[in-house]
Amino acid sequence: MTAGSSAAAKYDDLKALLLNCTLKPSGQTSHTERLLQVSAGVMRAQGVQVEIVRPVDLQLAPGVQPDMTEHGFERDDWPGLCRKVMAADILVLATPIWLGEESSVCRRVIERLYAESGKLNDAGQYVYYGRVAGCVVTGNEDGIKHCSMSLLYALQHIGYLIPPQADAGWIGEAGPGPSYGDDGAGYDNDFTQRNTTFMAWNLMHMARLLKDAGGIPAHGNQRREWDAGCRFDHPNPEYR
Repeated sequence: MTAGSSAAAKYDDLKALLLNCTLKPSGQTSHTERLLQVSAGVMRAQGVQVEIVRPVDLQLAPGVQPDMTEHGFERDDWPGLCRKVMAADILVLATPIWLGEESSVCRRVIERLYAESGKLNDAGQYVYYGRVAGCVVTGNEDGIKHCSMSLLYALQHIGYLIPPQADAGWIGEAGPGPSYGDDGAGYDNDFTQRNTTFMAWNLMHMARLLKDAGGIPAHGNQRREWDAGCRFDHPNPEYR
């Protein structure tokens, strides 16, 4: 299936936010964004509204509160970025690998996402329920699966649904050398192109299913009901 082929379902009411957690500000070449554009192209071909943002362009204060200006910082651009997160059905975190780990910018984004995770949606579930997420990783050292494991765990823990094969990446030879897209490096890598395409489609498919179903069923996972003493169908009578 090519990026421009049609599918039975419609995806043109979906929104995707792709966060390129490169260390390079806009205007500088980002190898991570080159691969992220593959995923973006698949989604855009199906009518998904896609926005790519580089968090490094923003001043995201450290911390795990929704607005860190209320906790001693003079400026915090997270509330504005958070509005984009909350408007998106699909979230993709993209990061280069540095010393075997995701970038510091990516970790900062995860911390700020976590800051919102205690909020509830209209159904009384945690606020990220009903949304899907994936990740893209690039670099010149081993670590794609390690970074993906860390990112996808964090995203599912705060409430995102992770579809099958929701990670993709490319690494060159260990040590200095071409990064993704340099002289076409990686463009003909079937494994990378296939996984990036599969990820994009699986994110769209799962977002479509969730949107049509009205999100994750709201039973047994509502914080306010638990706090009110309704323990649903807990097998231990002491906790009902």
